[in-house]
Amino acid sequence: MSIPYIRCPKCGHSPLPAEQALPAACPGCGVILAKAGQTPHRTASRQDDGPASQDSATGWTALLTHIPERVDAVRFWLRVTILAGLALWAWSLIGFDYRTGEMGASFMHRPLLVFHEAGHVIFMVLGEWMTIMGGTLGQLLMPIIMSGALLIKNRDPFGAAMGLWFFGVSLLDVAPYMYDALQPQLMLLSGTTGEDGGHDWIYLFTSMGLLPKAQLIGGLTHKAGALVVVLSLAWGAWLLRRQYPRLADHVLNED
Repeated sequence: MSIPYIRCPKCGHSPLPAEQALPAACPGCGVILAKAGQTPHRTASRQDDGPASQDSATGWTALLTHIPERVDAVRFWLRVTILAGLALWAWSLIGFDYRTGEMGASFMHRPLLVFHEAGHVIFMVLGEWMTIMGGTLGQLLMPIIMSGALLIKNRDPFGAAMGLWFFGVSLLDVAPYMYDALQPQLMLLSGTTGEDGGHDWIYLFTSMGLLPKAQLIGGLTHKAGALVVVLSLAWGAWLLRRQYPRLADHVLNED
């Protein structure tokens, strides 16, 4: 290969290492650049058209199921450990009784509360209703934005799956607050229960005429959160199962 690639002929990643002799690999997908040069030039030129032409063939499916040609062993086993830890943690979080607000005593409630309160401030410019709704939106949008960035910008579906896990946990955290609106029992940051004011979901459900259904909606939200958590873990496990045969040491042995 006399002329170094500017963009990866497989995934379009740029920049690439200046020295592209063996065993130099693309930082994005792990393809060996010297071996990639053995593929027909027509294939490389299609990749040079950029992400838009690449995604047009398989779209979101390609992003959601993307597996690098080579997988770093250390990173792989770290991800296995993370997935196992989050699975065990999820078992505990899902088991919390949303009717009594046990989720509020968990560690996860604290960082989510930060994003909840930030959401009130961010959405303040949109009026009173959105200011109050903004608390819940803030803690739900944070993991969605994180997941989307990892998936689209980094082409990291495993990271996106873990972001989805946080979204599911955030739903589990919102559920007790919703359930509590009908018969307020939870202690708010003000040191009082919602009967004395300051309860987001009493205001929101009342404004929508849904206060009598608060407990039903809270229960459904808890179930939705549990489902999202399970799906995120299944997605992550499926990705790791597909990554295992592509561990760097396996690829070297095959070569």
